[in-house]
Amino acid sequence: MNDSVAQPRRLLVVEDDEAFARTLVRSFERRGYQVRHVPGQAELEAVLADFEPGYAVVDLKLAGGSSGLACVQALHAHDPEMLIVVLTGYASIATAVEAIKLGACHYLAKPSNTDDIEAAFGKAEGNAEVGLGERPTSIKTLEWERIHEVLAETGFNVSETARRLGMHRRTLARKLGKQQVK
Repeated sequence: MNDSVAQPRRLLVVEDDEAFARTLVRSFERRGYQVRHVPGQAELEAVLADFEPGYAVVDLKLAGGSSGLACVQALHAHDPEMLIVVLTGYASIATAVEAIKLGACHYLAKPSNTDDIEAAFGKAEGNAEVGLGERPTSIKTLEWERIHEVLAETGFNVSETARRLGMHRRTLARKLGKQQVK
């Protein structure tokens, strides 16, 4: 196919961290993508009215405690063929599973760069050859996964999560502060 006739690659970045979003936008534009950025779900519909992205990068936790999972669902409903990568500093099995069920093709823990994201777009299909290793599950791992499952259920409301888990809010905040991926 002649490159001069090829359709441009269009990317939508849903990220509330303006500095990180600006970096992603510039980096993808240098790679030949047409990029638009929105800080959250409220602006999503307006952009999709006149921009047809084939790719999207969605932050899991957006401003105001809103979840990027709702954005993933809306993007997938808009175009089931869109390749959506979810980025998060709060990685957990529960949110990864939900993101994939809602239409994401990949889920990456922060910090991730443009190379990681572009590679994830290329790995939209599953790989049955991935080795299955024995990984002993520790109590700490199980606790961490349960905390994130309840966090996702409550829309990342720390007080409600602590209440549902039967722990003090400050204890939960301390645990989250220790485990947060920077």
